[in-house]
Amino acid sequence: MQHSAEFLAIVEQSKQNVSEIDLDQLRVMQQTGQPRLIDVREDREWQAGHIPGAEHLGRGVIERDAIARLPNKDEVLVLYCGGGFRSALAAESLQKMGYTAVLSLDGGWRAWTAAGLPVSLEP
Repeated sequence: MQHSAEFLAIVEQSKQNVSEIDLDQLRVMQQTGQPRLIDVREDREWQAGHIPGAEHLGRGVIERDAIARLPNKDEVLVLYCGGGFRSALAAESLQKMGYTAVLSLDGGWRAWTAAGLPVSLEP
C-alpha cells in the first residue's frame, strides 16, 4: 500500500513514543503467558482472518471503547494491524489515556501470515 508522506510522518512520530516488539518477541510472550492481543484493523480485515486469541477493537473506535473493554490500564496489551502503522498510532493514544504496558507489533498481520503462523476466522 502506498502511504502519503504526511501519514508516514505521524506514524514515525508515534513510533518514537511507543514500544514496539517483533514477531519473535510476541511468540516468546505467548509461550510464557500470553499478553492480551488486540487487533486494531478494520472490521472487514478482522473477518477475513486474525491471530488466534486476539480481540478486535478497531482503530476507529479504540479511544471511545477502551475504558469499557480494557479496564486494567496496567495489563500488557499488544496491538497489531496490517503492518504496524495503525497499531503504533493506537498504542500512542492508549498511552495518552493512561495505559502503561502497551506494545505495538512491528510488521503486524503481514509478518504473522508471512511466517505461516495459524490464522483464525472465529469471532
